[in-house]
Amino acid sequence: MATKLSEQIIALIDNRNFAHLASVMADGSPHSAPVWLGREGQHILISTSSDSVKAKNTRRDPRVAISIVDLKDPYTEVQLRGRVVEQRPDPELKYLDAVSQKYVGKPFPFRGEAQVALVIEIDKAKYEKIPFEHAA
Repeated sequence: MATKLSEQIIALIDNRNFAHLASVMADGSPHSAPVWLGREGQHILISTSSDSVKAKNTRRDPRVAISIVDLKDPYTEVQLRGRVVEQRPDPELKYLDAVSQKYVGKPFPFRGEAQVALVIEIDKAKYEKIPFEHAA
């Protein structure tokens, strides 16, 4: 059952914070990869090659977990669990270019591979702000 994302979680998703996406390999072992995040309403979007491990894993088993850490304050974090509800083809790189603009300020420079946007519905969400100061 989908859960509504809080304003705090949406802020972490909408900023240029890096995340890690965990998916399930065919043998049941975990696979984790750093990712950029986009958002469409209450869904998270992650662009990837249609032949990537992420895409293959989530076609077989849609369950995923995502962790996000605030780039400016790594003691602010989000832990999410959900499932890929759609692998949306992205032949014009509409979704990939939008997230690339967010992270690096320009369209994604590498063209040619078939891309999909993983559309993720969140079932469980936990936001936490640990009271530590980050020492540079």
